[in-house]
Amino acid sequence: MRLYLSSFRMGGHPDRLLGLLPAPGAETAVIANALDAESEEGRRAGVRSEIAALTALGLRPTEIDLRRYFGRPASAIAAELARFPLVWARGGNAFVLRHALARSGADAALTGLLGRDALVYAGYSAGGCVLAPSLRGLEACDDPDAVTRVHGDPPVWDGLGVLDHALVPHVDSPGHPESEVLTAVAARYRGEGVPHRSLRDGQVLLVDGAETAVL
Repeated sequence: MRLYLSSFRMGGHPDRLLGLLPAPGAETAVIANALDAESEEGRRAGVRSEIAALTALGLRPTEIDLRRYFGRPASAIAAELARFPLVWARGGNAFVLRHALARSGADAALTGLLGRDALVYAGYSAGGCVLAPSLRGLEACDDPDAVTRVHGDPPVWDGLGVLDHALVPHVDSPGHPESEVLTAVAARYRGEGVPHRSLRDGQVLLVDGAETAVL
């Protein structure tokens, strides 16, 4: 399994992301559905920023909007994602992203592809948080009711379970507006004995086969 999970944006080690890929210039599926509760203008701007950052690394990014796969057979998104050696999931609302993964069938598709080491999963903030066993605790930062407002569905509280612990971004990162609340979430997890890893902005959780490291 290969993961590159940053606290914020590309993090401080984009070279390690590129090192996970079999060849330079990889086609990259950009999942920006964590922004689905934002205005269309704000969402488009968020997609553009990811496309620009990934292109600057020499990658070939294309947005895959999971909303297009709602209600379709799970095989449709599975076949689409299988075309890409890299999936990049950007930040935003973790509950909105988790809903999109579930409604499209991308959650099962991604866990299957990762289990076969058929792609690299990378991203930041919400994009990493959804890989945990559960999203409980993140409601202190992200509004789970946004799922109901936007889609009319209840939020999904289970994560994908790719990680065996929660991931808490933006901890002790005073330049980020969510740092204070997420630092408190990490403290709550510690007090309750919830397995987790905390990341400061600039840090990355890297998984490359048997290697797991916070950089």
